[in-house]
Amino acid sequence: MKKKADQDLIETVMNIIINAGNAKSNAIDSIRAAKKFDFELAEDKLKLAKDSELLAHNAQTKLLAKESDGQRIEFNLLVVHAQDHLMNCITFNDLAREIIDLYKTIKKY
Repeated sequence: MKKKADQDLIETVMNIIINAGNAKSNAIDSIRAAKKFDFELAEDKLKLAKDSELLAHNAQTKLLAKESDGQRIEFNLLVVHAQDHLMNCITFNDLAREIIDLYKTIKKY
């Protein structure tokens, strides 16, 4: 049986992966909605994306706080994978905001 600390780490890492994945999916959906000039849906999807990003970021912050308190976090491929998902969702969310704004500008003309 795994130690409680190992189980907590896996749970936190999976929380990052799931929420970051949801954020990225919603960001893509927001871009697709903007492409159809459905800005209400685009904004709704982007809000969902940002909400999921925040959940993933908060989970990461828990790990960072543990590390800063002197608790060693096991460095493994799952942790790296979670970080990759989080960074990608942040990038997608930032780009989605810009692309939605671009489609709004295009719609004006």
